[in-house]
Amino acid sequence: MTKKEYGILSLPVIVGSLGFFVDIYDLLLFNIVRKKSLAELHVPDALAKEFGESVVSWQMLGLVVGGILWGMLGDKKGRKSVLFGSILLYSAATVANGFVQNVEQYTILRFVAALGLAGELGASITLVSEMLPKDKRGIGNSIIATSGVFGTIAAYYVYALSGENWRLCYYIGGTMGFMLLFLRVGVLESTMYDAAKKQSTTMGNFAMFFTNKERFWRYFRSILIGLPVWFVIGVLISFSDEFAKAFHITGFDQPKALMLQYVALTFGDMGAGLMSNYLKSRKKTLLIYYSILSVFIALFFVLKGGGSATNMYLLCMGLGFGSGISVLYITMSAEQFGTNLRATAAISIPNLVRGFLPLIILLFKFLRSASVLNNYVSAAWVTAIIVIITGLVSVLFTKETFNKDLDFVEG
Repeated sequence: MTKKEYGILSLPVIVGSLGFFVDIYDLLLFNIVRKKSLAELHVPDALAKEFGESVVSWQMLGLVVGGILWGMLGDKKGRKSVLFGSILLYSAATVANGFVQNVEQYTILRFVAALGLAGELGASITLVSEMLPKDKRGIGNSIIATSGVFGTIAAYYVYALSGENWRLCYYIGGTMGFMLLFLRVGVLESTMYDAAKKQSTTMGNFAMFFTNKERFWRYFRSILIGLPVWFVIGVLISFSDEFAKAFHITGFDQPKALMLQYVALTFGDMGAGLMSNYLKSRKKTLLIYYSILSVFIALFFVLKGGGSATNMYLLCMGLGFGSGISVLYITMSAEQFGTNLRATAAISIPNLVRGFLPLIILLFKFLRSASVLNNYVSAAWVTAIIVIITGLVSVLFTKETFNKDLDFVEG
């Protein structure tokens, strides 16, 4: 029986793209509606930043827990089971977010929604990486990444056109998720996964990452590579309104900056996929993008946001483009591990990257405390240097995975 050849516009890629659209819409919606929703829940302005950081941290914790659970399930029960279960959970939680009456309920439901969101992208990339020819899997995954920009744009404009009705935004997001469930019925399971499961192989054992020193460091480096992406999204962009104040910039709109940053990030993701195919190297592409990101982080602080709202938007877009390695490092995560641990790795790694955000925020808070730097901007650029160097060293010690044959298992 001849193995079916899937193209870059096949059903797994299309369904993965639509899933990532809904994923990004929901994941970034809180950042867009943060100020308005917290104000309507009677959070004082003086405490809004603290509560915002707390909700984001709980959301990221949900992604960590969900990433591990969905990852193991993806290897034990199949990639398709994760695509169904994850979207069902986060769609229900997203609708429920529209009914919250206090910050405690809000925090709990953002945690539950994150549990579901954790399984989406990693499962899609794992499935596409196993079903597409090895010379096309990078491009296929880049197409999935491109759909994220439309989720960001949709979240921004739904919020704006609804008259900043943040509850309606959550209702719409959850409804889109439920609609996507019907499309997933036609998605087939990976034949590579089915073949591995028939062998006498341990599937989805998360503890295996810690029973072998080489495999542990392979896994941990994969997490550290993605930290700069979420430093930019979770600190520089999510709290860009605070930086605008520090730079004495008026008329700056944080939701707009978030939307523009994600537009640029998506182009960066697509560019990274095409570049890695052209260079035939994931590592070289990562190093090039780290250089681009470092330049824009330096410009962000040296130029103090560019001195105007327009220039700061442009710098946020530059930060977004330089952060366009999100799908590339997840693809590398899928390529580095055997079929029996591939979903566990590819789903848990990006969510553990997101889960490091609370630790990055804690470092940022520590550095800006009175006893250390006592300055919001200075603390941010010191944090940036630490995160970039950590990611860079991890890339240098990671093996090349381009064109790697994925039909193997971890012993």
